[in-house]
Amino acid sequence: MPSSTQPGYTVFDPNCDTNGTPFVALPNARAYTGISAGAAYRIEVPANWNGTLVVWAHGYRGAGKTVFVNSPELRAHYIDAGYAWAASSYATNGYDVGQGVRDSYATIGLFRQATGHAPKSVIMSGESMGGQITAVAIETYPRTFAGAMPYCGVLGDVRLFDYFLDANVTAAALAKVPIDFPLNPPADYQDQWRAKVAAILPALGVKTGQPPALTAAGQTWSDVVERRTGGPRPGFDGAFAYWNTATSLAPLNDLPFLFGLYPGLTGGTSNIAPGNVTDNRFTLYRSTDRWWPTAAEWQLNASVLRVRHTADADPGLSGIPRVDGNPRIPVLSLHDVGDLFVPFSMEQVYAQRVAVHRQSSLFVSRAIRGVGHCDFNQQELTEGFDDLTTWIHTGHRPAGDAILNPKVVASPEFGCRFTRGTHPYFVAPACS
Repeated sequence: MPSSTQPGYTVFDPNCDTNGTPFVALPNARAYTGISAGAAYRIEVPANWNGTLVVWAHGYRGAGKTVFVNSPELRAHYIDAGYAWAASSYATNGYDVGQGVRDSYATIGLFRQATGHAPKSVIMSGESMGGQITAVAIETYPRTFAGAMPYCGVLGDVRLFDYFLDANVTAAALAKVPIDFPLNPPADYQDQWRAKVAAILPALGVKTGQPPALTAAGQTWSDVVERRTGGPRPGFDGAFAYWNTATSLAPLNDLPFLFGLYPGLTGGTSNIAPGNVTDNRFTLYRSTDRWWPTAAEWQLNASVLRVRHTADADPGLSGIPRVDGNPRIPVLSLHDVGDLFVPFSMEQVYAQRVAVHRQSSLFVSRAIRGVGHCDFNQQELTEGFDDLTTWIHTGHRPAGDAILNPKVVASPEFGCRFTRGTHPYFVAPACS
């Protein structure tokens, strides 16, 4: 049906999945659906409800004009364990984190209206962009939530877009192809960028849709990207090949993945912020771990395009909302070490911010040996959720990985502790 709040938008029926499968309650549960303020929602409550509601936030869905709600991966586990859950489509698509926070928070009131009962406690969870929604929501409404579980989340707010900038400007500098960063891109800028990328790729040994055969410059680029995404760690070479074989998001799906994410294509706004949120004026790009940069590293830093931000992460819910790293409640997060869409470094950024607020005891991060985005299996997610809820109930902090220790991250065993089974395309020595 047409959206009641967003001109030009339509809202997909929450009683159906987009493939046409009806949404019906699981056995021994009751489901509620509806549309409120232009957003579809789903709610499900088990017969043996324990009084806790899980609010789940979905990830980025592109810039289309149809919104739809889907069920969380842990739906069956929530119901079996006695937890109710609620999810929203959000009233908008795009990278609209603020709208996602508002609509996710609104499901708590919708739950009360639909069921006639207020939850005794609420847990916030979400994947990818929904991970940033989770991190922002618990800081925006600090008295509402008892715990949070973001996974593959954008926990570093605008630092994600800095990484997209880093990957592209260093590739261009190493390929010796001059590029620009227009704050107001002309209508034909996508085609201009395609021509630039066509000149960059051969110098790096990257081919659209094919495994890369890296040149010396391409290997240096790989080394730089590795350090900008979390540091040397197991499985990175395979992850780099995987993401450079993958094509980017439409309409730039004729380019290798990272090149379609260049922030200059949107003036650095991601079409949501009021200006350019990216900045690399003071970034020191490294391809080695030596104490002092090499001559080649100095040369790269002298030749790379430098960009100045004109907008910051927003302290409220406008633009790209800021993640302060001030959770005040238990937070357990999972992230794939080979994810180069939302990289593992997002966990490290959040851990550093949490440490500044002296709340490191409230954050647990778990590394998973996968290369895809949100590449987790049910066992990994279930164990994370169960350990979070035990933490909430008992106060005993569960185990995690020392993600801010470079020696731990570089260890061949990194990620073994919480990975269950094997993940496709992750290539590294087997865990002992």
